[in-house]
Amino acid sequence: MSRELVNEICAAQPGAEWSDPWGGGHDCWKVGGKTFAVTGAVGTHVSVKTDSVETAAFLIETGAAERAPYLHASWVALPLDAAPDELAHRIRHSYRIVRAGLTRAAQAALPPL
Repeated sequence: MSRELVNEICAAQPGAEWSDPWGGGHDCWKVGGKTFAVTGAVGTHVSVKTDSVETAAFLIETGAAERAPYLHASWVALPLDAAPDELAHRIRHSYRIVRAGLTRAAQAALPPL
């Protein structure tokens, strides 16, 4: 999977917004102002949020992901060459987790799922 395809999946999420908050070519995808996916400037992995530290640890232990640098332990870094359906699933799941954590007002301001 390429960086372009990751960006397509992220852009397809309702209310998703792209930014490069650190400069230098990062792809940071947010919903309601909160990050749900990040691809670094070098771009070999996409970092996504999981539902728990335990899920992240499981994905890391099984070799499906790596620890996402600079982020909470519930985040993992998936290689861009991972199976496209798994990567799409993890990106969409991260989006839903982050969206569900927004205030009711912020959720109501977003397009429906």
